[in-house]
Amino acid sequence: MRVHICAVGRLRSGPERALVDDYLTRFGRTGRALGLGPAAVLEVEDRKGGGMAAEAALLERAVPAGAVTCVLDERGRTMSSEDFARLLTQWRDDGRQDAAFVIGGADGLDPSLRDRAGATLSLGTMVWPHMLVRAMLAEQLYRAASIAAGTPYHRA
Repeated sequence: MRVHICAVGRLRSGPERALVDDYLTRFGRTGRALGLGPAAVLEVEDRKGGGMAAEAALLERAVPAGAVTCVLDERGRTMSSEDFARLLTQWRDDGRQDAAFVIGGADGLDPSLRDRAGATLSLGTMVWPHMLVRAMLAEQLYRAASIAAGTPYHRA
């Protein structure tokens, strides 16, 4: 199952980009034998200033056809790393070819996009900058693959 991180905004070169790239590389290596991955980041940018609705339209175009969509939103479901690993492997076992994780811009996600998503995930009740959300999601993807593979990375 291919994984797509669809996000508003561009992540510049620097420590955040390096962290995301490192964890997604690890996810690809660990998940390959499990049918998880590879992962790709698709960035969109609303250059016309159309707000959340315009961002939602760009994000919807970035999500592959037929992908299960999970939006990251503070109002979403919080889950343990083990539960997240089970969610990913369940999607894979259900025959999903693609999973898309959607990260909104500074104002969040358009409600219509949230309402159409197959899942809504929260990384906690705090609001996080999109660059950190990408890094946290990338780490959790790697952790989920590690849990599914039974490697010692996750020690809970």
